[in-house]
Amino acid sequence: MGGSSHSNGEFGKRKLYPLKGRMKPVLHALIQLQEINLIRTEQKSHRKGAALEALDVSINRLAASLEESIQRLVTRLQSRDPVFIVPVAHSVCAGCGMRLPISLIQLVQRAQVLQNCPTCLRILYFPESQPNYVAKPARRSEPKKTGIARFSGESLMIPRMQATDRESAIRELAQRMQEEGLVDDAEKLTDLALQREVIVSTALDHGIAVPHVRGVEGGGLTLALGLSPKGIRFDDEGKALTRIVLFIVIPTAASAFYLKLIAGIAETFINADARKALMAADCAEKLWKTLQKLTRKTIP
Repeated sequence: MGGSSHSNGEFGKRKLYPLKGRMKPVLHALIQLQEINLIRTEQKSHRKGAALEALDVSINRLAASLEESIQRLVTRLQSRDPVFIVPVAHSVCAGCGMRLPISLIQLVQRAQVLQNCPTCLRILYFPESQPNYVAKPARRSEPKKTGIARFSGESLMIPRMQATDRESAIRELAQRMQEEGLVDDAEKLTDLALQREVIVSTALDHGIAVPHVRGVEGGGLTLALGLSPKGIRFDDEGKALTRIVLFIVIPTAASAFYLKLIAGIAETFINADARKALMAADCAEKLWKTLQKLTRKTIP
């Protein structure tokens, strides 16, 4: 998988994968392949079979564009974890959080040969431009949070969004995160979320949408919630309007957990009474308390 001599175990005797000028396109293909595989898992968990065939075509096309040796490498890595390629963020591997040697970081930046993390063995890449978390970590003296409170709070609740379409809804929630000092680039977040929507809409059944951006490093998974009483056309092909929008930014290390979180959200709001209770909240305080109460059992 790379030029690192630190690897061990079953991956310890791998060949180097020199790609010279083709490295960046290969890395881009690997990142896309991982994202589409994760999206496929999302769709499967929502039982949205209609999108699976198209996603499978994209997955097969991307895989076929890779050299056979790299295809085999990806297959081995995916057998261990669906997240097989991760960025270097603040000098650490975004997958496992281990600090990386400066010499290895320099090799990742040069992008001449595939490099892997010495600890978790994932393929490493250097992100060109990505929003970051900017919030300071919680103090040790603060009480430990549980449930949805680990990812959100009253200040991230918008009971009556001004947005009238998908783009403005995502932007409004991203801007709220930036206003609260949690992320540093709401516009970039919006652009990335819209790029994700182009692949497959994140609109779920029952008027709920869960737009998200993966790979926002430097903090933890964060969720903002907005309500649209009139409804928003979130899915171009769908007929139902979206009234509940949950915007989530996800660090790489939480990509797998995100799938559990979204499953908990779907389980919560399959209940019509739960949706009605949420839509009845007329201020941020009530909306936050209602969300906490409704997700107490589904998001432990």
